[in-house]
Amino acid sequence: MDRLFDLSGKVAIVTGASRGLGQYFGRALARAGADLVITSRDVSRLAEFQREIEALGRKALPVKLDVLKQDQIESMVAGAVREYGRIDILINNAGLNIRGTAADITWDDWDTVLDTNLKGSFFVAQAVAQEMMKRGCGRIINIGSCTCVFGMEGIGPYNASRAGILGLTRSLAAEWGRYGITANVLAPGWFKTAQNQVLYENAKWVEYITDRIPLGRPGKPDDLDGAVIFLASDASAYMTGQILLVDGGFTTGATKAKL
Repeated sequence: MDRLFDLSGKVAIVTGASRGLGQYFGRALARAGADLVITSRDVSRLAEFQREIEALGRKALPVKLDVLKQDQIESMVAGAVREYGRIDILINNAGLNIRGTAADITWDDWDTVLDTNLKGSFFVAQAVAQEMMKRGCGRIINIGSCTCVFGMEGIGPYNASRAGILGLTRSLAAEWGRYGITANVLAPGWFKTAQNQVLYENAKWVEYITDRIPLGRPGKPDDLDGAVIFLASDASAYMTGQILLVDGGFTTGATKAKL
């Protein structure tokens, strides 16, 4: 059974690996045996994480990548193949958010969020899949969020991009299954990251969110380990076009009973 979750000999690309969830995912994959390609728009920000992965006994190739630049996407994929000879797993994690009311979001705000989170994810997946097709197998894991399946105020473009990720992933699953490639969405709930740290500085907001999580707390880094290893490994070989929510039950819509 353990062999189902063993990633020894596998190569995983993790985009947006300079902080936050990207590093959570990278650590989990490395501990399961995978060597990594780690990316950031500022490659110097990857140095410490590279050392951390190498201390685990795995390789980590740092690569500069802006997902809005097709030449950098192509160069990243070529570099991964040149270094390792293969790509087995893609963690399509690079993304951002711009907060604001629907009445105030600008044209440029919309383009920045949708282009990064949705367009960028598609073209990274496209470039990686072309290599996976040559070998007849691969795991594409597009990182979404709870907003893939419900709406929240103040993040209209982000909400649209995450709903789009779910639709995109189902389309890729339908098209690329014939090549032995699976495509799924890993959708974390509320995890404290640099992107949403400002929210966690508001005690009332933390209380509000926690009240709506049946397990009674926001996520911790290792809460995602099992899910990402599952989707990256042979254990999920017959699963594609699906969304895996790791949210402590937040999307059940439950609130604590006031007795």
